[in-house]
Amino acid sequence: MTKTSTLSQADRLTLEAAIGHAFVEKERLDWALTHASARTHKAGNYERLEFLGDRVLGLCIAELLFRTFGAATEGELSVRLNQLVSAETCAAVADEMQLHLFIRTGADVKKLTGKRMLNVRADVVESLIAALYLDGGLEVARKFILRYWEGRAVRPDGARRDAKTELQEWAHAKFGVTPVYRVDDRSGPDHDPRFTVTVEVAGAAPETGIERSKRAAEQVAATRILEREGIWQPQSAQK
Repeated sequence: MTKTSTLSQADRLTLEAAIGHAFVEKERLDWALTHASARTHKAGNYERLEFLGDRVLGLCIAELLFRTFGAATEGELSVRLNQLVSAETCAAVADEMQLHLFIRTGADVKKLTGKRMLNVRADVVESLIAALYLDGGLEVARKFILRYWEGRAVRPDGARRDAKTELQEWAHAKFGVTPVYRVDDRSGPDHDPRFTVTVEVAGAAPETGIERSKRAAEQVAATRILEREGIWQPQSAQK
């Protein structure tokens, strides 16, 4: 691995300040910021880093929750963990850091905005965590994770359950039925697919979710019904 970089010196200093770490191997940071659609970049793309970063994030968050919530059951800890390592939370961290200013993508991905870019932003955060782990070890990665996740870990909405499970229990209790999920569409390139899923509950209006995987789209659709029906408070109102 070389120590050359395609980031300008000013951008590197800005980003490393937000990260809290000056990279020894400069190319690692470029690698972490490169989407698969940017096929010509010599650093490769972040997919392998994303795989590693997901595991490092999970370990550090599990450790944080274990220390912070000493009286919590395994079930509550699992709910909190799932919330904190979700694509939504990772994307929120990316937005806080303004990582979108530094991500390299191909032309097709550059056209995506808003919700459709959520998974790209989340993936870059995970790849960045892996780059930190490789460059400075677990302590460096943990320091970064605590910087951006420790406050989020104690928020009131941190113990939300899985949306599909919550919706199923509500539907059974209120209507005596089971929610039905339907895939309406799959679009986008292979490296950035989008699934459109509708959930129907007999007795209530349906809702639709669009996400990078079928399961994630189902979660979005279920969440929309729960928030619409007042079962869950919208997350935007909790911040």
